[in-house]
Amino acid sequence: MTKDTRRWLELRVRCPIAGDDREVLLADGLIHLGACGVEEQSGWYVSYFDEPNDPSEFVSTSLSVLSNATGLSSIEVEHRWQLHEDWEENWKRGLGPRRVTDTIVVFPSWAPPENLHPRDIGIRLDPGMAFGTAEHGTTRGCLRLLDSVVSVGDRVIDVGSGSGILSIAAARLGAVSVQALEGDRYACEAARENIIANGVGAQVTVTEVWATSKSLIDLGPVEGIVANIEAGILEPLREGFREALVSGGWLILSGILDHEWVKSRERAESNGLTLIVLDQDGEWRSGLFRRMT
Repeated sequence: MTKDTRRWLELRVRCPIAGDDREVLLADGLIHLGACGVEEQSGWYVSYFDEPNDPSEFVSTSLSVLSNATGLSSIEVEHRWQLHEDWEENWKRGLGPRRVTDTIVVFPSWAPPENLHPRDIGIRLDPGMAFGTAEHGTTRGCLRLLDSVVSVGDRVIDVGSGSGILSIAAARLGAVSVQALEGDRYACEAARENIIANGVGAQVTVTEVWATSKSLIDLGPVEGIVANIEAGILEPLREGFREALVSGGWLILSGILDHEWVKSRERAESNGLTLIVLDQDGEWRSGLFRRMT
């Protein structure tokens, strides 16, 4: 067998301000630079790229793009080479089936779970360019809350759907229709593939669009909305969240850091939403709210 001598460029970047929204922008910037995968390792965001024609220029350009995306000039960047074979094995080695709730198990295609209970919901999802795997605290928080609140027959909107994992979960939990809204073209492509792979293409529709309050209201009324996006992006959508929900409808807000939570909760409550459950996962907060009137 001929050994694969092709190389990946491994780029490691870190924000000087830990626990800030800029970390989300950093990960998003890596994806838009063409990363074949992004994972967090002890505060560093590690990504892999096809070997560029001019590696030095690519690293320099990447630093400039990421600095502009985050508004920081002191981003730390390291790089090294990984053989294709080594990268694939390293990437897969740390990823296997993960039981997120009593019923939801997320797994990559190369490691299907064994001995699933008949009531278990297995979601097949390979790591890739779209945000949203069970490796991130916000995704896990949303999955836990979805598992507790989705009822058979619910109509759901997934705002910033990324990989489609939350849309898939909602459909598998019984939602009759899910509108997945995502402005990133690559994420939409990944989501459509994941949705088909999980057999929920009839229930889930992916639309390439950045959500607005008006677009949410136009899609309503619905029984539930899940929004796993940055706290700053949630703010202008709050009126749309409430108006798109039926009376008694539920809203899951995530992508909120610990120091942002109080303000986010107060703004939601001032808009007529009542906090029902707070989920905490490391520094991340996810809240389940209801429209009571």
